[in-house]
Amino acid sequence: MEQIKTDLLVIGAGSGGLSVAAGAVQMGAEVVLLEGHLMGGDCLNFGCVPSKALLASGKVAHTQAHAKAFGVADVVPAVDYAAAKDHVADVIAQIEPNDSVERFEWLGVRVIEEFGAFTGPNEVQAGPFSITARRIVIATGSSPMVPPIPGLADVPYLTNETLFELREKPDHLLIIGAGPIGLEMAQAHRRLGCKVTVIEGDKALGRDDPEMAAFVLDALKEEGVQIEENALAAQISEVEGEIRVETQDGRSFSGSHLLVAVGRKPNLDRLNPSAAGIDTTRAGIKVDDSLKTSNRKVYAIGDVTGGKQFTHVAGYHAGVIIRSALFGLPARQRTDHIPHATYTDPELAQIGPTEAEARETYGDKLEVVRFDLLHNDRLIAERKAKGLIKVMVVKGRPVGVSIAGHQAGEHINLWALAIANKLKMGAVAAMVSPYPTVGEIGKRAAGAYFSPRLFDSAKVKRVVGFVQRWLP
Repeated sequence: MEQIKTDLLVIGAGSGGLSVAAGAVQMGAEVVLLEGHLMGGDCLNFGCVPSKALLASGKVAHTQAHAKAFGVADVVPAVDYAAAKDHVADVIAQIEPNDSVERFEWLGVRVIEEFGAFTGPNEVQAGPFSITARRIVIATGSSPMVPPIPGLADVPYLTNETLFELREKPDHLLIIGAGPIGLEMAQAHRRLGCKVTVIEGDKALGRDDPEMAAFVLDALKEEGVQIEENALAAQISEVEGEIRVETQDGRSFSGSHLLVAVGRKPNLDRLNPSAAGIDTTRAGIKVDDSLKTSNRKVYAIGDVTGGKQFTHVAGYHAGVIIRSALFGLPARQRTDHIPHATYTDPELAQIGPTEAEARETYGDKLEVVRFDLLHNDRLIAERKAKGLIKVMVVKGRPVGVSIAGHQAGEHINLWALAIANKLKMGAVAAMVSPYPTVGEIGKRAAGAYFSPRLFDSAKVKRVVGFVQRWLP
């Protein structure tokens, strides 16, 4: 067995692990990177990238079928599902070199294509290698959770790890789970010509602001996606070549294919964290605000920690620990400035608390500013003027923002900047946006905060009246 000593060992080559490895090696550290499956992890191969590529195919088909309002004849799109999957594969292939073994070896990282398991506090075995490191970063990510529904193991089912390999267009896709993954894939497949039924045991988009979620859910229903809420799957079977899902309240749904999208579980099975004295829970590896585990020489980042499960969070975590692991400087994560988005059409984006959460936290100190996207001229021109932005403001500072509408995921960036830097609403209002852009909605929302203070204020009117009487 080959013995390797290194400054930094990174276990997992997903978004977070790759960011740590690239940053550390370019700053002069010796780095070993372990990956036993696919470079790029879930995001590149099974998640963010392929899902957005398939959504793009669906969007093109939807545009063809709904062009009349723009003076262009509607056509029934001729969908080639296998070709759409070729588009997905091509998108992955274009991005793949950035995450490849070759690129990271060129940077100076030693890449070992094996899974790793702890054998001691700072020792990991990976195939024929025994690696000792000054610092170790666990970035093994997460996998689709498969619930113990009676009968599920006896029928063919898909997860996000197998969906993009499917070449035959589903006639009727059943989806268990109405979170972001389930609803994004529901809309993509509906627009590509499939019947789609989404089965949710609780509320669809239940973690989001209900008012904002309603915009998305209403749009999907208008397109023909059947969304069944409070429908907890109790039994799954295969009857005459179709998959049948029966719920606790007696409802029954049948379809040609089944996608399970009920959440994620941390990838810990091969890791043997107890051998390194690393504490875990069902949610994942326990970390403190500096992302250190109970073994102070080992960090954990991204999905495996059981926190916010987004690619950009893993990337953010990478930046936090590089400061600590490489320079020995104090570094702490924060979560108040982390946005997330659901990439349906319309999109749904959130940063900080929702309105209900903010009211519970701030009480009477909270002001909620609303701007209806109906009043954005660019959206009117593009017939996308549906949706809403809500800004939760405390003492002149935005603490949370909810956006439902066209390109909401793009427009949350402005508020991520504002909240990360603790800017006040005046900073957003001072911004000059080119006209007409959808990006004006941020400035207009800030304007809605100041309007009653300026235009409905008797004091302001008295001051203006006084000045006008005395101006030469």
